[in-house]
Amino acid sequence: MAFFVGLFTAFLPVPGQMIIAAVAALLLRCNLPLSVGLVWVTNPVTITPAYYIAYRVGTLLLGVSPSVDFEFTWSWVSTSLDTIWIPLLVGCLTCGLLLGALGYFVIMMLWRIKVMHNWRKRRRRRRAHS
Repeated sequence: MAFFVGLFTAFLPVPGQMIIAAVAALLLRCNLPLSVGLVWVTNPVTITPAYYIAYRVGTLLLGVSPSVDFEFTWSWVSTSLDTIWIPLLVGCLTCGLLLGALGYFVIMMLWRIKVMHNWRKRRRRRRAHS
């Protein structure tokens, strides 16, 4: 669940993502450090391409044409916010849900594989001692 919380929160286009992830982790009783750490998937280096992709996903889902002169600068965002905020929010929520769910299911599969492997090892050891 921590992977879902962290990856979903990473795509929320709001300040305070680490606090949101921490509160969600506490409420859902999942791994707090992992939830907060995964928020850094969107860091100062990756935030521009991640939010641009989210914006494009939002425009695709809403069927609106994307802004041709897209820049991820504060001045452009503040002047264009009235036209980009809905596609950006829809795209961020969609990407967060998809990546969070993907992270959750991948971790669950890896956990099950590990548990099955440990059970097989234990069974082999018991047979060897019998």
